[in-house]
Amino acid sequence: MAAFTAPPNTEAPSLGKRTLGVPSLVFMIIAASAPLTVVAGGITSNYAVTGVLGIPLSFVVLGLVLLIFAVGYTAMSQHVRNAGAFYAYVARGLGKAAGIGAAWVALISYNAMQIGIYGLFGFALSSFLAGTFALNLPWWACALIGWAIVGALGVNKVDLSAKLLGIVVACEFLVVVVYDVLAVKVAPEGVSTASLEPASLFTAGIGAALSFSIAAFMGFESGAIYGEEVKDPKNTPRRATLIAVGIIAVFYAVSAWAMAVGEGDSAVVGRSAEFGPDLVFVFLSDHVPTWFVDLGNVLFITSLLAALIAFHNVVARYLFSLGREGVMPRVLAHTNPRTHAPMAGSLTQSALALIVLAIFALIGAGKDVMFPVVTLFTWLTNMGAFGLVMLMALTSFAVIGYFRSEPHGLGPWAAQVAPLIAGVLLSVLFVAILMNFDVLIGLQEASILGWLLPVIVVLPGILGVFWALRLRKRRPEVYARVGRGGDL
Repeated sequence: MAAFTAPPNTEAPSLGKRTLGVPSLVFMIIAASAPLTVVAGGITSNYAVTGVLGIPLSFVVLGLVLLIFAVGYTAMSQHVRNAGAFYAYVARGLGKAAGIGAAWVALISYNAMQIGIYGLFGFALSSFLAGTFALNLPWWACALIGWAIVGALGVNKVDLSAKLLGIVVACEFLVVVVYDVLAVKVAPEGVSTASLEPASLFTAGIGAALSFSIAAFMGFESGAIYGEEVKDPKNTPRRATLIAVGIIAVFYAVSAWAMAVGEGDSAVVGRSAEFGPDLVFVFLSDHVPTWFVDLGNVLFITSLLAALIAFHNVVARYLFSLGREGVMPRVLAHTNPRTHAPMAGSLTQSALALIVLAIFALIGAGKDVMFPVVTLFTWLTNMGAFGLVMLMALTSFAVIGYFRSEPHGLGPWAAQVAPLIAGVLLSVLFVAILMNFDVLIGLQEASILGWLLPVIVVLPGILGVFWALRLRKRRPEVYARVGRGGDL
């Protein structure tokens, strides 16, 4: 890969300015977590695999950790505005070489999250079309439908994506709220708070439970990633991030608690293992009209589509940021002159997704119908979560380094104490994910995949550091701009 530098006096490419407000940005952050998918799929899987009753409390614990993380993170977002947020923050706080390594880990992680979701999307859409319209399409053909929609929106105005995501997320919340209310109303064993008690979470399975639950928060970096495209760069990312983390933590904690109440504390683990993601819809089918259940199934699919759009936009902006600074080929910084969308980055991500989908389609030909779920979705999304937790831990320590060199009049809580606490807690969580990776990807016994998939995430970061050292020697003018693209 060659590094490219811009000719002198060439104006740096930029994204569209002042288009997103706080509500739009909140919806984009929440869309990446796919609310209905987390409730129907993530929470049930967490109960079923870990056997831990305290899943609701896990969201509260992680929400508090991420709010502490957000103290320093959002403080830094007011001074460093860059579409490659984690990359720029690590570069400014821990050094340029570490920043480029972090960028490569971020690219692998976000691409893994985005492409992995195509597996579940394709399976869900294929199953829905077969069950509702007797239309039999293979999962990969259904995934390509989503791929085309995501690709088209990726080169369009970001506020168009924000509006669509806002509608989808609002409908998802409605379905889940109806489910929560009915579950608490039914309460076969009475309304209990046992799943919120510390003893229910702090057991032998806490590491796996937290590792599952953290995936629900992935994508909240978006608040800073869109820092160059918001109406108020100083305040919008900070407010949107804090609001989104708070909503996600409370919403999922309440929904997980409602699920335990609706099924009964003694039965929720067994019922989750029996029905999996269908548990929510099995419950709803007994208490609401058929059309509402069908609506829920449609929104489950659109929930996945919303997450695909959100993560696609993140990857496109990372590629734009790295291309703009010359760390990767400068063609990646090309934007659509009409929509100001990062066109080259968007097309590159779409091309990569298409290649991976083709590979899994060929490998999975003739295999079990669940193949795209147990491989493409499970493997890649857990790889992505693993890498992003590592990046959050690094970013916490980067915040300390940044404000040590550029204080900006910030107090010790935001500049040192909160980032240190968050860095330590996120490091512990990172180790927990690594130790439980076999469980997360559904392995019954130790396998090469248990260490190979994490290596695929970490190795590019190491190679990125060596690439940075090469840049420092051969392209010092490029190296000098690392992490400063938003300031160019």
